[in-house]
Amino acid sequence: MGVRRKARELAVQALYRMELTGDGSAAGWEELWQHFESTLEARRFAGELVRGVIEERETLDDLVSRALEHWSVARLSRVDLNVLRVGSFELRHPGEVPTAVVLDEAIEIARRFGGDEAGQFVNGVLDRIAEILGVREQARAARSASS
Repeated sequence: MGVRRKARELAVQALYRMELTGDGSAAGWEELWQHFESTLEARRFAGELVRGVIEERETLDDLVSRALEHWSVARLSRVDLNVLRVGSFELRHPGEVPTAVVLDEAIEIARRFGGDEAGQFVNGVLDRIAEILGVREQARAARSASS
């Protein structure tokens, strides 16, 4: 597993833990990471994702809400919601990671923690978020080029 995938998984786990315990402290999520084998680089990137999601949570939840059809943020599983938050955060801050990679990574993490249906659900919602943010065409172009 790549460093960034591991970091994304750590971030989702930390955000999930924060929702369950109410402990949003850096010490709390860093303690969680002691139980998982990961590199310093993975933990560093996971920390960036967690801090970003915490800082932009309201905006990210609004994006997720806008992308949902016949559903509400409150009804989402905490795992799916946190995968969507991490993916949405990365889509809002395009950088070295192409949109298609952000989507693929989120889908795989959702499948790992929630099953195939979770992966399909996350795919649909993040695809809509990419459209809202205007980065969807980048994902399609990347997928077409790799076909």
